[in-house]
Amino acid sequence: MLVRPADASGQPALFGLEGELVSLRISVEPRLLEDLLEALAVLDFPINPQLYHRPAQVTVEFPAYSSHVDEVRAALRDHGFNPASVMLSSVLAPNT
Repeated sequence: MLVRPADASGQPALFGLEGELVSLRISVEPRLLEDLLEALAVLDFPINPQLYHRPAQVTVEFPAYSSHVDEVRAALRDHGFNPASVMLSSVLAPNT
């Protein structure tokens, strides 16, 4: 893992052989959580998701290398989710 100088946003970035390490975030209605987790289970890389429960939504967040983002979006699309629902941020960005 290599920490590179700040990117255009002023945030440092972590890079490995598969690209930048990013945080992926997907929010769904609670009734769709099981379907979302099943969609993520088909990915070719392991994930260890954090779940954040709110009254009207559940947010699933996990780190992944940037080379896997298209794979995540395809898995979502194949399981009936909007691939554009994936939000990316730097893993080193401060939580707001």
